[in-house]
Amino acid sequence: MENEQAGQEREEKALAAQRISGPLRHGVARLILGCWLAVVASAAMVFGAGAQQEQTAPAAGLARTDTASGASVQADDLDIQEIIRRFAAKEKEFQTARENYTYRQIVKVQELSPDGEVRGTYHMEEDIMFTQDGKRFEKVVYAPLSTLRAISISPEDERDLRSVQPFVLTTDDLHKYDVKYMGRQNVDELSTYVFMVSPKRMEKGERYFQGQIWVDDRDLQIVKTYGKAVPDIRKKGQENLFPRFETYREQIDGKYWFPTWTGADDTLHFSSGAQRIRMIVRYEDYKQFRSTVTVTYGDEVPPEESQPEPSVPQQPE
Repeated sequence: MENEQAGQEREEKALAAQRISGPLRHGVARLILGCWLAVVASAAMVFGAGAQQEQTAPAAGLARTDTASGASVQADDLDIQEIIRRFAAKEKEFQTARENYTYRQIVKVQELSPDGEVRGTYHMEEDIMFTQDGKRFEKVVYAPLSTLRAISISPEDERDLRSVQPFVLTTDDLHKYDVKYMGRQNVDELSTYVFMVSPKRMEKGERYFQGQIWVDDRDLQIVKTYGKAVPDIRKKGQENLFPRFETYREQIDGKYWFPTWTGADDTLHFSSGAQRIRMIVRYEDYKQFRSTVTVTYGDEVPPEESQPEPSVPQQPE
Protein backbone atom coordinates (compact mmCIF):
# COMPACT_ATOMS: atom_id res chain seq x y z
CA MET A 1 0.00 0.00 0.00
CA GLU A 2 1.29 3.40 -0.91
CA ASN A 3 1.22 6.43 1.38
CA GLU A 4 -1.22 8.90 -0.18
CA GLN A 5 1.02 11.91 0.28
CA ALA A 6 4.07 10.12 -1.14
CA GLY A 7 2.05 8.63 -3.99
CA GLN A 8 0.17 11.77 -5.05
CA GLU A 9 2.60 12.60 -7.82
CA ARG A 10 2.38 9.03 -9.14
CA GLU A 11 -1.45 9.20 -9.19
CA GLU A 12 -1.46 12.52 -11.05
CA LYS A 13 0.75 11.01 -13.76
CA ALA A 14 -1.23 7.76 -14.08
CA LEU A 15 -4.85 7.59 -12.97
CA ALA A 16 -4.83 3.97 -13.96
CA ALA A 17 -3.12 3.20 -10.67
CA GLN A 18 -6.55 3.50 -9.03
CA ARG A 19 -7.13 -0.16 -9.99
CA ILE A 20 -5.50 -2.94 -8.66
CA SER A 21 -2.46 -5.82 -5.21
CA GLY A 22 0.16 -34.14 29.41
CA PRO A 23 3.09 -31.69 29.50
CA LEU A 24 6.37 -33.46 30.34
CA ARG A 25 4.50 -36.69 31.08
CA HIS A 26 2.22 -35.06 33.71
CA GLY A 27 5.15 -33.33 35.40
CA VAL A 28 6.91 -36.73 35.68
CA ALA A 29 4.37 -37.33 38.48
CA ARG A 30 7.05 -35.87 40.74
CA LEU A 31 8.16 -39.47 41.52
CA ILE A 32 7.95 -38.98 45.30
CA LEU A 33 7.96 -42.66 46.08
CA GLY A 34 10.72 -42.89 48.71
CA CYS A 35 14.39 -43.75 48.66
CA TRP A 36 13.77 -47.51 48.27
CA LEU A 37 12.29 -46.75 44.76
CA ALA A 38 15.42 -44.96 43.56
CA VAL A 39 16.27 -47.71 41.09
CA VAL A 40 12.71 -47.68 39.69
CA ALA A 41 12.76 -43.89 39.45
CA SER A 42 16.04 -44.00 37.54
CA ALA A 43 14.57 -46.52 35.13
CA ALA A 44 11.54 -44.28 34.67
CA MET A 45 13.80 -41.33 33.84
CA VAL A 46 15.61 -43.40 31.22
CA PHE A 47 12.26 -44.44 29.74
CA GLY A 48 11.11 -40.81 29.73
CA ALA A 49 14.23 -39.78 27.81
CA GLY A 50 13.63 -42.55 25.30
CA ALA A 51 10.02 -41.47 24.88
CA GLN A 52 11.13 -37.91 24.25
CA GLN A 53 13.44 -39.10 21.46
CA GLU A 54 10.61 -41.16 20.00
CA GLN A 55 8.36 -38.08 20.07
CA THR A 56 10.65 -36.18 17.70
CA ALA A 57 11.17 -39.15 15.37
CA PRO A 58 8.20 -38.45 13.03
CA ALA A 59 9.69 -35.10 11.97
CA ALA A 60 13.02 -36.72 11.18
CA GLY A 61 11.60 -39.91 9.66
CA LEU A 62 8.72 -38.04 7.91
CA ALA A 63 6.09 -40.58 8.92
CA ARG A 64 2.37 -39.84 8.73
CA THR A 65 -0.93 -41.67 9.10
CA ASP A 66 -2.96 -42.28 5.95
CA THR A 67 -6.43 -41.06 6.95
CA ALA A 68 -8.05 -43.08 4.20
CA SER A 69 -6.75 -46.49 5.26
CA GLY A 70 -5.71 -45.77 8.83
CA ALA A 71 -2.33 -47.36 8.11
CA SER A 72 0.96 -45.78 9.09
CA VAL A 73 2.66 -44.51 5.94
CA GLN A 74 6.41 -44.09 6.00
CA ALA A 75 8.16 -41.66 3.69
CA ASP A 76 11.04 -44.14 3.29
CA ASP A 77 13.42 -41.67 4.94
CA LEU A 78 13.17 -39.39 1.95
CA ASP A 79 15.54 -36.48 2.07
CA ILE A 80 13.86 -33.14 2.77
CA GLN A 81 15.24 -31.80 -0.50
CA GLU A 82 13.46 -34.62 -2.34
CA ILE A 83 10.17 -33.63 -0.71
CA ILE A 84 10.77 -30.00 -1.73
CA ARG A 85 11.53 -31.12 -5.28
CA ARG A 86 8.37 -33.23 -5.42
CA PHE A 87 6.00 -30.56 -4.07
CA ALA A 88 7.53 -27.93 -6.39
CA ALA A 89 6.78 -30.27 -9.32
CA LYS A 90 3.19 -30.64 -8.06
CA GLU A 91 2.90 -26.87 -7.79
CA LYS A 92 4.04 -26.57 -11.40
CA GLU A 93 1.24 -28.98 -12.39
CA PHE A 94 -1.25 -26.90 -10.40
CA GLN A 95 -0.06 -23.64 -11.96
CA THR A 96 -0.63 -25.10 -15.43
CA ALA A 97 -4.05 -26.43 -14.41
CA ARG A 98 -5.13 -23.08 -12.92
CA GLU A 99 -4.42 -21.37 -16.24
CA ASN A 100 -7.30 -23.40 -17.65
CA TYR A 101 -9.75 -22.02 -15.08
CA THR A 102 -11.68 -18.78 -15.05
CA TYR A 103 -12.74 -17.31 -11.73
CA ARG A 104 -13.93 -14.14 -10.02
CA GLN A 105 -11.55 -12.18 -7.81
CA ILE A 106 -13.12 -9.87 -5.21
CA VAL A 107 -10.77 -7.42 -3.50
CA LYS A 108 -11.67 -5.14 -0.62
CA VAL A 109 -9.09 -2.92 1.11
CA GLN A 110 -10.04 -0.72 4.06
CA GLU A 111 -8.11 1.89 5.99
CA LEU A 112 -8.95 1.86 9.69
CA SER A 113 -8.61 4.16 12.67
CA PRO A 114 -6.54 2.83 15.60
CA ASP A 115 -9.78 1.64 17.26
CA GLY A 116 -10.92 -0.19 14.11
CA GLU A 117 -13.34 2.31 12.59
CA VAL A 118 -13.48 2.10 8.79
CA ARG A 119 -12.40 5.41 7.23
CA GLY A 120 -12.10 4.45 3.57
CA THR A 121 -12.68 1.49 1.25
CA TYR A 122 -11.37 0.23 -2.06
CA HIS A 123 -13.56 -2.42 -3.72
CA MET A 124 -12.87 -4.18 -7.01
CA GLU A 125 -14.49 -7.26 -8.55
CA GLU A 126 -12.99 -8.78 -11.67
CA ASP A 127 -13.50 -11.87 -13.79
CA ILE A 128 -10.12 -13.47 -14.39
CA MET A 129 -9.82 -15.12 -17.78
CA PHE A 130 -7.09 -16.60 -19.93
CA THR A 131 -6.46 -16.48 -23.65
CA GLN A 132 -5.82 -19.60 -25.71
CA ASP A 133 -2.05 -19.18 -25.21
CA GLY A 134 -2.40 -18.80 -21.43
CA LYS A 135 -2.21 -15.02 -21.10
CA ARG A 136 -4.23 -13.63 -18.24
CA PHE A 137 -6.68 -10.78 -18.70
CA GLU A 138 -9.21 -9.20 -16.36
CA LYS A 139 -12.71 -7.90 -16.91
CA VAL A 140 -13.95 -5.44 -14.30
CA VAL A 141 -17.50 -6.23 -13.24
CA TYR A 142 -17.84 -3.94 -10.19
CA ALA A 143 -15.71 -0.98 -9.14
CA PRO A 144 -17.32 1.77 -7.05
CA LEU A 145 -15.37 4.95 -6.43
CA SER A 146 -12.56 4.40 -3.94
CA THR A 147 -12.88 6.34 -0.67
CA LEU A 148 -9.32 5.62 0.54
CA ARG A 149 -7.62 8.77 1.81
CA ALA A 150 -4.42 7.82 3.64
CA ILE A 151 -3.29 5.08 1.22
CA SER A 152 -3.73 4.13 -2.43
CA ILE A 153 -3.42 0.97 -4.50
CA SER A 154 -0.06 0.87 -6.27
CA PRO A 155 1.09 -1.12 -9.34
CA GLU A 156 3.08 -3.32 -6.95
CA ASP A 157 -0.14 -4.11 -5.06
CA GLU A 158 -1.71 -5.19 -8.35
CA ARG A 159 1.24 -7.48 -9.09
CA ASP A 160 1.08 -8.99 -5.62
CA LEU A 161 -2.60 -9.78 -6.08
CA ARG A 162 -1.71 -11.79 -9.17
CA SER A 163 1.38 -13.68 -8.04
CA VAL A 164 2.37 -13.23 -4.39
CA GLN A 165 -0.80 -13.55 -2.32
CA PRO A 166 -1.91 -16.68 -4.23
CA PHE A 167 1.72 -17.86 -3.92
CA VAL A 168 2.83 -20.84 -6.01
CA LEU A 169 6.35 -22.25 -5.57
CA THR A 170 7.15 -24.20 -8.73
CA THR A 171 10.27 -25.88 -10.05
CA ASP A 172 10.76 -22.80 -12.28
CA ASP A 173 11.06 -20.48 -9.26
CA LEU A 174 12.62 -22.83 -6.71
CA HIS A 175 16.14 -21.54 -7.42
CA LYS A 176 15.07 -18.04 -6.33
CA TYR A 177 14.25 -19.08 -2.75
CA ASP A 178 15.82 -20.55 0.35
CA VAL A 179 13.41 -23.21 1.63
CA LYS A 180 13.97 -24.40 5.20
CA TYR A 181 12.08 -27.30 6.76
CA MET A 182 10.48 -26.30 10.08
CA GLY A 183 8.64 -29.47 11.13
CA ARG A 184 5.16 -31.00 11.05
CA GLN A 185 1.84 -29.35 11.90
CA ASN A 186 -1.86 -30.09 11.45
CA VAL A 187 -3.96 -27.53 9.56
CA ASP A 188 -7.55 -28.34 10.43
CA GLU A 189 -7.71 -32.05 9.51
CA LEU A 190 -4.68 -31.98 7.21
CA SER A 191 -1.23 -33.23 8.17
CA THR A 192 1.37 -30.87 6.68
CA TYR A 193 5.05 -30.15 6.32
CA VAL A 194 5.93 -26.56 7.31
CA PHE A 195 8.63 -24.65 5.44
CA MET A 196 10.13 -21.18 5.86
CA VAL A 197 10.57 -19.48 2.47
CA SER A 198 12.68 -16.40 1.74
CA PRO A 199 14.20 -14.98 -1.46
CA LYS A 200 17.91 -15.69 -1.93
CA ARG A 201 18.36 -12.24 -3.41
CA MET A 202 16.02 -9.57 -4.70
CA GLU A 203 16.36 -8.43 -8.28
CA LYS A 204 15.37 -4.86 -9.04
CA GLY A 205 11.75 -4.54 -10.07
CA GLU A 206 10.81 -8.08 -9.02
CA ARG A 207 8.30 -9.09 -6.34
CA TYR A 208 8.79 -12.01 -3.94
CA PHE A 209 7.10 -13.90 -1.12
CA GLN A 210 8.66 -14.20 2.31
CA GLY A 211 7.09 -16.28 5.07
CA GLN A 212 5.81 -19.77 5.80
CA ILE A 213 4.06 -22.35 3.66
CA TRP A 214 2.13 -25.45 4.77
CA VAL A 215 2.38 -28.39 2.34
CA ASP A 216 -0.11 -31.27 2.53
CA ASP A 217 1.95 -34.40 3.13
CA ARG A 218 -0.38 -36.49 0.99
CA ASP A 219 -1.03 -34.36 -2.09
CA LEU A 220 2.29 -32.48 -1.78
CA GLN A 221 0.68 -29.11 -2.53
CA ILE A 222 0.59 -25.84 -0.63
CA VAL A 223 -2.62 -25.52 1.39
CA LYS A 224 -1.79 -22.39 3.42
CA THR A 225 0.64 -19.47 3.30
CA TYR A 226 1.46 -16.75 5.82
CA GLY A 227 3.90 -13.94 5.15
CA LYS A 228 4.23 -10.80 3.06
CA ALA A 229 5.25 -9.48 -0.32
CA VAL A 230 8.79 -8.08 -0.42
CA PRO A 231 10.57 -5.79 -0.72
CA ASP A 232 8.98 -2.73 0.88
CA ILE A 233 9.87 0.35 -1.13
CA ARG A 234 11.35 3.45 0.50
CA LYS A 235 13.21 5.75 -1.87
CA LYS A 236 13.20 9.35 -3.11
CA GLY A 237 10.24 10.35 -1.01
CA GLN A 238 8.28 7.28 -2.12
CA GLU A 239 6.93 4.84 0.49
CA ASN A 240 5.19 1.69 -0.62
CA LEU A 241 4.63 -0.78 2.22
CA PHE A 242 2.94 -4.16 2.19
CA PRO A 243 0.92 -5.98 4.87
CA ARG A 244 1.34 -9.47 6.25
CA PHE A 245 -1.33 -11.77 4.88
CA GLU A 246 -2.67 -15.30 5.16
CA THR A 247 -3.97 -17.35 2.22
CA TYR A 248 -5.96 -20.58 2.35
CA ARG A 249 -6.55 -23.06 -0.46
CA GLU A 250 -9.33 -25.57 -1.06
CA GLN A 251 -9.51 -28.63 -3.26
CA ILE A 252 -11.72 -27.54 -6.14
CA ASP A 253 -11.46 -30.27 -8.78
CA GLY A 254 -10.67 -33.24 -6.55
CA LYS A 255 -6.99 -33.02 -7.47
CA TYR A 256 -5.50 -29.54 -7.07
CA TRP A 257 -5.69 -27.04 -4.20
CA PHE A 258 -6.83 -23.60 -5.37
CA PRO A 259 -6.53 -20.33 -3.39
CA THR A 260 -9.97 -19.26 -2.18
CA TRP A 261 -9.32 -16.65 0.54
CA THR A 262 -6.63 -14.13 1.49
CA GLY A 263 -6.84 -11.92 4.57
CA ALA A 264 -4.67 -9.22 6.13
CA ASP A 265 -5.07 -6.99 9.16
CA ASP A 266 -1.83 -5.11 9.69
CA THR A 267 -0.37 -1.72 10.57
CA LEU A 268 1.90 -0.07 8.01
CA HIS A 269 4.50 2.25 9.52
CA PHE A 270 4.94 5.18 7.14
CA SER A 271 7.26 8.05 8.03
CA SER A 272 4.18 10.28 8.25
CA GLY A 273 2.58 7.94 10.80
CA ALA A 274 1.19 4.45 11.29
CA GLN A 275 -1.82 3.32 9.27
CA ARG A 276 -3.84 0.21 10.05
CA ILE A 277 -5.33 -1.58 7.03
CA ARG A 278 -7.57 -4.55 6.46
CA MET A 279 -7.67 -6.52 3.22
CA ILE A 280 -9.88 -9.41 2.10
CA VAL A 281 -9.48 -11.20 -1.24
CA ARG A 282 -11.89 -13.93 -2.32
CA TYR A 283 -11.38 -16.19 -5.31
CA GLU A 284 -14.74 -17.61 -6.36
CA ASP A 285 -16.63 -19.51 -9.03
CA TYR A 286 -13.75 -21.50 -10.52
CA LYS A 287 -14.75 -22.91 -13.91
CA GLN A 288 -12.59 -25.01 -16.15
CA PHE A 289 -11.93 -23.53 -19.56
CA ARG A 290 -10.88 -26.10 -22.16
CA SER A 291 -8.14 -24.69 -24.38
CA THR A 292 -9.27 -26.99 -27.19
CA VAL A 293 -12.52 -25.01 -27.49
CA THR A 294 -12.48 -22.00 -29.82
CA VAL A 295 -14.33 -19.04 -28.37
CA THR A 296 -15.47 -16.19 -30.66
CA TYR A 297 -17.02 -12.85 -29.77
CA GLY A 298 -19.47 -10.69 -31.69
CA ASP A 299 -19.10 -11.00 -35.46
CA GLU A 300 -15.63 -12.51 -35.27
CA VAL A 301 -15.19 -15.16 -37.97
CA PRO A 302 -13.14 -18.31 -37.25
CA PRO A 303 -10.01 -18.53 -39.44
CA GLU A 304 -11.04 -21.90 -40.88
CA GLU A 305 -14.38 -23.42 -41.62
CA SER A 306 -14.86 -26.90 -40.31
CA GLN A 307 -16.76 -29.49 -42.31
CA PRO A 308 -20.37 -29.76 -41.12
CA GLU A 309 -21.18 -32.93 -39.26
CA PRO A 310 -23.96 -35.06 -40.70
CA SER A 311 -27.25 -34.33 -39.03
CA VAL A 312 -28.68 -36.94 -36.72
CA PRO A 313 -32.43 -37.36 -36.83
CA GLN A 314 -34.13 -36.75 -33.54
CA GLN A 315 -35.95 -39.57 -31.90
CA PRO A 316 -39.69 -38.99 -31.62
CA GLU A 317 -40.83 -38.37 -28.10
